[in-house]
Amino acid sequence: MPDVLKAPLVVEFPFTRSLGPVQSAFLTGLRDRVVLGVRTTDGRTLVPPVEYDPVTAEEIRDLVEVAPTGTVTTWAWNHAPRRGQPLATPFAWVLVRLDGADTALLHALDAPGPDAVRTGMRVRVRWAAERSGAITDIACFEPYDGEPAQPGGHRGDFADPVTGIVAPARLDYTYTPGRAQTAHLDALAQRRIVGERCPSCRKVYVPPRGACPTCGVATSERVEVGPRGTVTTFCIVNIKARGLDIEVPYVYAHIALDGADLALHGRIGGIPYDRVRMGLRVEPVWTEGARHPDHYRPTGEPDADYDTYRELL
Repeated sequence: MPDVLKAPLVVEFPFTRSLGPVQSAFLTGLRDRVVLGVRTTDGRTLVPPVEYDPVTAEEIRDLVEVAPTGTVTTWAWNHAPRRGQPLATPFAWVLVRLDGADTALLHALDAPGPDAVRTGMRVRVRWAAERSGAITDIACFEPYDGEPAQPGGHRGDFADPVTGIVAPARLDYTYTPGRAQTAHLDALAQRRIVGERCPSCRKVYVPPRGACPTCGVATSERVEVGPRGTVTTFCIVNIKARGLDIEVPYVYAHIALDGADLALHGRIGGIPYDRVRMGLRVEPVWTEGARHPDHYRPTGEPDADYDTYRELL
């Protein structure tokens, strides 16, 4: 049996959100080197600010400036920073209660090593050289042995407030397809399509999963299917995906390969998008060096009868 495959994969997208009046003031303040909190009706000052009191759930809007100096309440050493974290060299994650605040703010502390960090140590904000209205406008915290800074009494009124942010979301992981799908992928590299048959219900699953989803028993008998198949259902894609060199509109379809009991998905080409239909007979089109079909095209055969694929919709 060939070695089980594995590959590094990345899921990444920008998350865009609008800001309410409290978060807008907080981030705009960071852009202008001002740290704002919000005061509750019982006199507590929350930093970072929230729009609703976590104790009473009442809406709170009373913004108040706090100092850029504070005290570490707890910490953890990060010996191997990852991509996108505040500092490229080892640092401490710290919770800092800024002077004038009653809650702590999570951020990075630039320190030479874990022996230089302790609960109760005094720190101050190190501002980023370029600021845009984001939490990264605080580059990090740094040790500080001076007097507490005095806030200027800012109330959160800005001429050009930040109204929205774009936060990148990214997940790096290693994908291992397992024994069954490794065999399937190896067969695709040879321009063959292989699934596995359940020993109980005798259904053939493509791509194989290593176990029958209906019976729950392991599958090991390999069965070559297709390569031709039938479009069971489809959708027309009208929005171009970033990094995908395919002109819209195009069609993505579920395709029941001959001999398979599960429809797989693939792009339909070689036919105008508005002529794709259920029952269309198709075959794979391979490109040089590819490990999987680039798309499926019509075979020219008569359409399949609905009764032959209705169970695969």
